[in-house]
Amino acid sequence: MLLTGDLGAGKTAFVRGLAEGLDIDPDEVSSPTFTLVHEYRGGRLPLVHVDLYRLERAELDETGLDGDLAESGVVAVEWPERLMRMVPGAIRVHMLDVGGNRREIEITDDATGLRP
Repeated sequence: MLLTGDLGAGKTAFVRGLAEGLDIDPDEVSSPTFTLVHEYRGGRLPLVHVDLYRLERAELDETGLDGDLAESGVVAVEWPERLMRMVPGAIRVHMLDVGGNRREIEITDDATGLRP
C-alpha cells in the first residue's frame, strides 16, 4: 500500500487504523522517519510501516525491509514517490487535509490509476 499526501495529511494515523484492523495495538505505531522501517507483529497479519521522507531516492529492498515478512503481511509505504520503481500490485491511498480535522481519501490501483 502506497500512502501519499502532504506532511500532516494523516498517513501515520491511517497506518494506526490498519494496525487496529489487524488486531495490533495502534498505540505502538509511530512514524518510522528515523529508522525507515517498523515491523509490528502479534496481530492477524504482520504490519510493516516504511517511511521514505528522509530519502531522496530509494529501492524498497534497500530500506531493510524483510522480504519474507512483506510477502506474508501488510506493507504501508509513506512517501512512495521517492521509490525508484513502481511496486507491482500496489494500492495507492492519497490523503488530502481539507481542514477542520477532515481528510479526503482516494484509493486507486497504482498500476492502472483506477479505483478498485
